[in-house]
Amino acid sequence: MADNGDDKDTTGDITGDTDVELTESGATELTDNADLPRHGFFTRLYTGTGAFEVIGKRKMWFGISGAMVVIAIASILIRGFTFGIDFEGGTKVSMPAVGGSGQVTTQQVEDVFSQTLGRAPESVVVVGSGASATVQIRSETLNNDETSKLRDALFDKFQPRTDSGEISKQAISDSAVSETWGGQITNKALLALLVFVVIVTIYITFRYERYMAIAALATMFFDLAITAGVYSLVGFEVTPATVIGLLTILGFSLYDTVIVFDKVEENTHGFEHTTRRTFAEQANLAVNQTFMRSINTSLISLLPILALIVVAVWLLGVGTLKDLALVQLVGVIVGTYSSIFFATPLLVSMRERTDMVKTHSRRVTNRRNKATGPASALVIGDDSADSEAVAAISGASARSTAGAVVSAPSKPAPGVRPSRPTASRTGRPTGKRNTRRG
Repeated sequence: MADNGDDKDTTGDITGDTDVELTESGATELTDNADLPRHGFFTRLYTGTGAFEVIGKRKMWFGISGAMVVIAIASILIRGFTFGIDFEGGTKVSMPAVGGSGQVTTQQVEDVFSQTLGRAPESVVVVGSGASATVQIRSETLNNDETSKLRDALFDKFQPRTDSGEISKQAISDSAVSETWGGQITNKALLALLVFVVIVTIYITFRYERYMAIAALATMFFDLAITAGVYSLVGFEVTPATVIGLLTILGFSLYDTVIVFDKVEENTHGFEHTTRRTFAEQANLAVNQTFMRSINTSLISLLPILALIVVAVWLLGVGTLKDLALVQLVGVIVGTYSSIFFATPLLVSMRERTDMVKTHSRRVTNRRNKATGPASALVIGDDSADSEAVAAISGASARSTAGAVVSAPSKPAPGVRPSRPTASRTGRPTGKRNTRRG
């Protein structure tokens, strides 16, 4: 009997030691998390430890994205597009902005056009700067006699010079596009866009699971709508070069989205077997881990585009280069935004409606509540696994002895590896012989 009493005393000692050890380990973990260094903005951005909450604020991003789409569609429906001569047809006349009589202004050119042909031109703009600047006149389609009269009138008034500095009519050029040709160009541009969308849809459908494919395609159409809306809102001229640039930036946007989704796929692979993070938290970590890559890719893409704009607008005055660079500039900015703040939040919102993610989120919440509070704080689901978890935690609470146990953190700190539990922390048998028993 005395031996049994000794055993009970020993057992009580062991239990007390275990409680103390649990308390100390919990306090140590909390202290470690509280003492984590607070890094600056760029450090957190570079390390990608999940410090930026993107998925958690997805309602805000959806609101911003929805407002952008509404504004873009409203502008397209109300203002429409400014189509170039290649789409609508017409005549374009160009000449140097500096002639023998000095600098040429758009108002002077409009006056000469009206006096010669009896009607106003559709537009007169100066493209480029310095010696390479040119005046471009656009009007409805002119016949040969009207074009010849206009060229003579412009030459007599402004005395334009060729590249060699000689005053000559050859410095004035003209081009005409019929409405039939413009219609053919429009149909071919729409066909190219349709073929691109179909090919991308087939690839995305086979490359990713259903929800990722839907999110990626929705992001592509979002980029298309926003870019078109910007062109309509600002009044940029839509030319064949614009269509080529649009196809290019849609490809860039998909590339950026695929990079983020690959990381999401890697982080969430087998997520249902662990309870450290929810699906949304794993996706948010993936977005943080690809922040710098997306930003660097966008910056590297923007540098040649900006150089192209400088060369096209200020140095050479080449309209085709300007049209190509403008659509790429807008598309890269929109594509970077959508791949981070639209694609992944949309994916998470769709996945959180599935039973698998719902059940897993309840399991993660239950595990955290188990560490931070009594069994009554658990999130109870319909399945029996939750009921068993409640019973197990209730039994563990009943077996706990004196002393207030310091709770563990409810959520893993960004960038911190989880501490692996030991037998002394969990109270599970280790198989080692107890030397305290005599």
